[in-house]
Amino acid sequence: MNKDRIKLQDSQGRWLFRTSAILWVMWGIVHTLAGVMTVLQSSSGKVTEAVHAITSKVEIESLRMEYPEAVGAVVSQHGFNLLWFGLVTLLASPMVWKRKRLAVYLACLVGGLADLGYFIFIDLGGYATPPGPQMTWICAGAIITGLAAVRMQSRASSQIPDSP
Repeated sequence: MNKDRIKLQDSQGRWLFRTSAILWVMWGIVHTLAGVMTVLQSSSGKVTEAVHAITSKVEIESLRMEYPEAVGAVVSQHGFNLLWFGLVTLLASPMVWKRKRLAVYLACLVGGLADLGYFIFIDLGGYATPPGPQMTWICAGAIITGLAAVRMQSRASSQIPDSP
């Protein structure tokens, strides 16, 4: 009876890890591409377009102005951060799929904190349009399923009797 419950938990845990991995791939691809596009736009002098892509609910005309080069550099730095956040979660995803606890924690820490800043300043600020808010839900889903899988894995391993 106990072995059946352990098998069920292991099967459920496997699907939670896989779900988390797939969600991190989706989140990672969007953020990697957004990072590349932000850096390319801002470094080519299209700071208005780069800022509008991030705060798309704001009318683009209200953002048109001559930005100092330092503002372009800050926007490029933001794009670089989007890029590496996305790459870290993409690189962690196969290891999450393989049920590696450290990969779950890494993706949750990097992706979760990156998205928390977006949620606080852009989503709650009222500046976001799709797909921004949806990425927050995808990130939250990846965190919840990943941490639930880790917890289930810990429980299952603590229930396996030691071999003589």
